[in-house]
Amino acid sequence: MRRADRLFQIIQILRRSSRPVTADAIAGELETSKRSVYRDIAALIGQRVPIRGEAGVGYVLERGFDLPPLMLTADELEAAVLGAQWVEGHGDPSLARAAKDLIAKIGASVPPHLRPLLLDAASRTVPGSGWQIPPDRLDAGLARAWIRSGRKMAIAYQDVEERQTERVIWPIAIGYLNSARLLVGWCELRQDFRHFRLDRVADAQFLDERFPERPAVLRAKWLKTLEAPRPAGGAACP
Repeated sequence: MRRADRLFQIIQILRRSSRPVTADAIAGELETSKRSVYRDIAALIGQRVPIRGEAGVGYVLERGFDLPPLMLTADELEAAVLGAQWVEGHGDPSLARAAKDLIAKIGASVPPHLRPLLLDAASRTVPGSGWQIPPDRLDAGLARAWIRSGRKMAIAYQDVEERQTERVIWPIAIGYLNSARLLVGWCELRQDFRHFRLDRVADAQFLDERFPERPAVLRAKWLKTLEAPRPAGGAACP
């Protein structure tokens, strides 16, 4: 575990406890040494994190302390909630659930004076605006996992006239539009980037074989292709 992650976890451990937490308990949960815990506590106190206590007794985090990322302005809070609402209405089922959980976590984290902005925000998506998106025929959550790991997929894809082709693709992104969700990937058949609607993927096999370039590199190349003029329909699989 990186030291920055360990410092964050120490704050979380202290935050959820109403009683002093010993260095032994923290070390056991983080699977590190007490000496490391003592150094980390000293570093946090040096950064003005309000921790009370001492070695051998236990440590307590003063009430009212919050991490800087959660200290949101009114505009930042509305932007975060608006984005989560859009994902809830347009994302695949797993992302939609995650968006609802995110809004709940934000509501539990922000100071009381900002909570009305969460419950009755001036900026909002139109209710039901994502209802017209056709149901996915591909597990988007699993596809995202394959994108992150840089592994290939074999798909059977149907065009608008229901003609089917077999493709091996290198998936690099999922695009969320108002009317459809798209899988973006390098198509070995066409030797180019293509966009595949998730509601037209008739079948998919998630392969163990990794593709030769990192997903981030391929995404950068794909974004460059979007900036260049292309023949009508040249990048899409309708």
